Amino acid sequence: MNYRFTLPSSSGEVFDSADHLPLVVYFYPKDHTAGCTTEGLEFNQLLPEFAELGYTVVGISRDSVKTHQNFCQKQGFAFELLSDADETVCRLFDVIKLKKLYGKESYGIERSTFVLDAQGQIAHEWRKVKAAGHAETVLQTLKGAA
Repeated sequence: MNYRFTLPSSSGEVFDSADHLPLVVYFYPKDHTAGCTTEGLEFNQLLPEFAELGYTVVGISRDSVKTHQNFCQKQGFAFELLSDADETVCRLFDVIKLKKLYGKESYGIERSTFVLDAQGQIAHEWRKVKAAGHAETVLQTLKGAA
């Protein structure tokens, strides 16, 4: 299965995954929250090492492009955040899950990361990840595969 997708980006452009392969795609629940900030900052810090291995990194959530732009600016992210407001790409990667918070159930993004190879196929995937330290785990996996 090919995981090609296009989404509006925090850069103001439309991001086409096919133009950025190989690609690290991380899905996260919400901009400006503690875990998502931690995860984004860690990917940002390791961005040069991902680039050295030939990988582009992007984050995807259901937040708007405007919210993504504010989040990028506030945190100094040097990579793009993509807006999947209608959940099309989230559903393609099967990351929309029923969650329970304080006894209330709702559907949301399960924090997950996928590595797409040069053909747009999933080479690695992590689901239900903890934000802290995850970017390093992804990087070490890619270094081991290089």
